[in-house]
This record gives sequence, structure tokens and C-alpha cells, in this order.
Amino acid sequence: MPLLEADRLVKTYSSNPNPLRGSGSQVRALDDVSLSIEAGETVGLVGESGSGKSTLGRVLLRLIEPDSGSVRFDRTDVLSAHGRELRGLRRDMQIVFQDPYGSLDPRMTVEQIISEPMLIHGSESTLRRRQKTLEMLRAVGLDESALARYPHEFSGGQRQRIGIARALVLRPRFIVADEPVSALDVSVGAQIVNLLRRLRNEFQLTCLFISHSLPVVRYLADRIAVMQQGRIVELGATEQIVAAPRHEYTRTLLAATPELVEG
Repeated sequence: MPLLEADRLVKTYSSNPNPLRGSGSQVRALDDVSLSIEAGETVGLVGESGSGKSTLGRVLLRLIEPDSGSVRFDRTDVLSAHGRELRGLRRDMQIVFQDPYGSLDPRMTVEQIISEPMLIHGSESTLRRRQKTLEMLRAVGLDESALARYPHEFSGGQRQRIGIARALVLRPRFIVADEPVSALDVSVGAQIVNLLRRLRNEFQLTCLFISHSLPVVRYLADRIAVMQQGRIVELGATEQIVAAPRHEYTRTLLAATPELVEG
């Protein structure tokens, strides 16, 4: 049985009302989307901006409520969970955000940022929280000197490392990485992708990796799902999708972006 299973998800947004006509249009961000992810698997979700990728990631984590459909995580109904059950899901399901500049509170030190999830969930003593924070800093390639510093003192790539450390400090079983390299230059982005690949193996993570770049996703994913206008138009093993894409939109994505340089 899959670790995470979404079935027939629908999410519609209303655009701003037209001031002349007094009515707005409906945009279906998710249009009957189903997806399952096995434990230990990385699924890459690709598509252009506005295709519904980030909406799907947030619905899976219940950061956004869908209009209809279901999400199950390890046999638990995510959309109906509440109280202690929901808090347990929050520990097990985390997100790495797209924007390394806007996703970190500028008023908090790095130590406060990374340890905050442990405080929220009431786990660990003060000493153990500090130890785990240090462990995660080192795991993402930073050291103890970062603890007392603030986000504005770091580069974009370093901030994204801090965001990854925050997402992993509770040792979640599933993470959504929502375009984590799109705000970074190519060389720094390649470093972050390599870091995520290593951490996925080290922490035995199950991951949904969202990107607009098929070559980047190819480097990380076991399977690839291609989204267009709120629908998954193609889904398959990574090498099958790359070598013999069936959908014209997949072929367009594959041709549109350069290969990721490993290193």
C-alpha cells in the first residue's frame, strides 16, 4: 500500500471580480488529480507556472483544503484528521518552500528557526533541541557559527539549506520540496539538488519534488508526473518519461531546459 495516496482532488480558485461586469471567473487549479507515492520513493512533479503543482503539494500536506477528493497518509485520512492525529501528521509531513528569502523569519536566529518545530511539537529538552539543531546544520553543510546569526546574513543558497534543516529536524517521513532551486542561480541550485539527493538517502525520505525543469527532476526522481492546466497528463518511471515521452507537453518541457550539471 502506498505511503501517500491522493484520489480525485479538485481545487478551484475564484479570480478577482471584474469591476465592470461584477463577476469573476473560476480557475480549476486541480482537476480530478490522483497520485500515489510509495515509501522511500521520490516522485518529481513538473509543469509550467500555474499548472497546479504547488497547489497539489499544499493540498497533500493540508496547508490548503481541496473542494473535493481524498488524501491518505499511512492509512490515515489527512483531510478529516484533527487534534492529536493531525499533530502527528504535521510531524511526519513537512515542506521546503520555494523562496529562501521569504520563508525564514528575519527576526529569528538560525537556532530559533531550526528548533522551532521541536518547540511547537513539545519534543526534547533544551539541551537536546540544541544538539539536534547542530546535527541538522552540519547535515546541510553549515556549522555552529550559524546558530546566533540571522537570515539576512546568509546567501540564498545558505538560506535554503537552513530551510531544509528546519524541514528535516523532526525527522519527517514525507517532504514536499516546492521548487526549492528556482530562486537560485544554476550552480547554487545544483548544489542544493545534490544536497537533497544525499539527504533523501541518508534520512530514507519519501519525497514529492516540484519543479518546472524536467532535467532537474530526472536527476532526483524515481517517477515523474507531468502537470498541465490542473491535470496530470503523463506519469511514469523517470527513464521512460525522459527516453520516450508520450505527451506532446512532456516533449516540450524536456526540450525547454538544459541538463543539470552534476557535482
